[in-house]
Amino acid sequence: MTQKKHPTPPTIIESEITARSKLFTVEALSLEFSNGEKREYERIKGSGRGAVMIVPLSAENELLLVREYCAGTHDYQLGFPKGLIDPGETPEQAANRELKEEVGFGAEFFAELKEVSMAPSYFNARMHILFAKHLYPEQLEGDEPEPLIVVKWPLSDWQSLLSQPDFTEARSVAALLLLQQYLEGE
Repeated sequence: MTQKKHPTPPTIIESEITARSKLFTVEALSLEFSNGEKREYERIKGSGRGAVMIVPLSAENELLLVREYCAGTHDYQLGFPKGLIDPGETPEQAANRELKEEVGFGAEFFAELKEVSMAPSYFNARMHILFAKHLYPEQLEGDEPEPLIVVKWPLSDWQSLLSQPDFTEARSVAALLLLQQYLEGE
């Protein structure tokens, strides 16, 4: 299938930081498109390092998830372990560190399922979704404000995970479906 693509992104005429917090920088952009149209946009600038989400599978064929507090929805959500990539880390190194911090296991095998973007119209963050197996016990201290609850979910019952009222994060849903596609191709 061939798709028509735009030849070049619009020209950034002006860029101004309009807000900063500990986590986010908001940037206002004045753009000019190739047809001469001018528009104002705002975007949230990420750190540029990216993040990882890990879909760990135990030797007992159980998915390891975490239940943790989410400030955006002010509730507890069930999802896969995740975190930022630290400076100098590869996605696999970050994934192994996050696994050890959040679920108490490292992994001997990683496969990248897909790199995804989140709300690309407004946010320039990217996340690597990785499958992990051949787990071994190892705990690292994490930066969570309270202990995370580790939930084991039988891989054979993966479809019922989609109906759980606290399994709503789009990246975790995508990761689960990407894992199924990966395993079907093995």
